[in-house]
Amino acid sequence: MLIAAGIGVSPWTVLGQGISKVLNLSIGKATFLISLFVLLCWIPLRQTPGIGTILNVIIIATVLDYSLIYLPSPEYFSSKLIQVIAGVLITGFGGAIYLIANLGPGPRDGLMTGLQELTDLPIAWVRSGIELSVILLGWILGGIFGIGTILFAIGIGPSVAANIYFLKIMLPKRQTRK
Repeated sequence: MLIAAGIGVSPWTVLGQGISKVLNLSIGKATFLISLFVLLCWIPLRQTPGIGTILNVIIIATVLDYSLIYLPSPEYFSSKLIQVIAGVLITGFGGAIYLIANLGPGPRDGLMTGLQELTDLPIAWVRSGIELSVILLGWILGGIFGIGTILFAIGIGPSVAANIYFLKIMLPKRQTRK
């Protein structure tokens, strides 16, 4: 939704857009390659993927390529802004679902936790450093940085947290048999 709005995208999508322009690939294929590269970075960090990790790579890349043609590209700034905010909220909901499932972190989350363990820096510093680095690299390569990027950066954390809270309330805990 952020891509279709055209006023900035998530930090990693800025990088994906830049790579897609340089390599003449679709945004989904560029994102898939980025995810594979990030997974290779897990090796020295001793991170362990799960089925959720692999599905994250495949589903995100596929959805990016096949949903864009169906999403509106609003003409007015106010409509673009609403679409960006909706995209952040939906992404937060999806993130909450995959985090609660506990089936393995996404490639970027595993990179973050692996680097945090290696450096012993606060997780917020590590995450911010990663996000700022991919924005800068993506922007240099031609990705779109804008208000949507800023809204995503400041909105995704609260959106994920609120949705985790909501899902924990709405989903009954599974009871184990004794």
